[in-house]
Parts: sequence; structure tokens; C-alpha cells
Amino acid sequence: MGQITVFSGPERRRRWSDEERLEILNEAFAPGACVAEVCRRYDISSALIYTWRRKLREMQAEPQADDLPAPDFAAAVMIEDAEGAHACGQPAIVIDLARGKRISIFASASPALVASALKALR
Repeated sequence: MGQITVFSGPERRRRWSDEERLEILNEAFAPGACVAEVCRRYDISSALIYTWRRKLREMQAEPQADDLPAPDFAAAVMIEDAEGAHACGQPAIVIDLARGKRISIFASASPALVASALKALR
């Protein structure tokens, strides 16, 4: 016949409400705070705090690439007075991307740098 061990006492697995999780996260990642000290205070592992933070960020994340509209053609504008634009320190090419991002390419950029930046955008 086998042996059975019965553990009695309080349940080890605790349940944290969303409000408690946010309070612990705010305390752990406040300026000057130490995550390890907050973990000791609440008797939880640091991995759990980072898991909570990752899940919170995922819930508040921007839409995935699948949710973005399909690429389309963009209008190009040529500036006739190219020398005046370079003297002012303005970029030679400005590319507006989705989600408000922008890439500026200056005339002093090497062709290899421009090519690698454009390849990275694919």
C-alpha cells in the first residue's frame, strides 16, 4: 500500500485582485524603488511582478501589424532649390510611416546607409 502525505494549513497560492496588482506594480517600478525589496515585502517572486507588467503592457499595446492598413503609394515632392534645403540643415527625404513615425534622410547620408535603412523598413 502507498503512502499519502496531507498538508494542512492555509492555501499557498494567493489570489491578487487587479487593484492589488496595480498597487504592487506602481510601488515596484516607482522612481528609486527596488523590485527585489517590494517582492520581499509582499512575499512574491520577482518573475511574477515582471509577468504582471508584461501582461499589462500587452493589454495596452498598439495594434498588431495585421491590423494596419495595406501599404499604398505615397506622393513625392521635389524641391527645386536643393542647395538651400541642405544649408538650413533640413532633411533631403522625409518618410512618414504608420502610427505617426517618421524617418528623415539627410543629403550627407551615404548610399549604403540609406539602402540599409530602407531594407529594414520592409
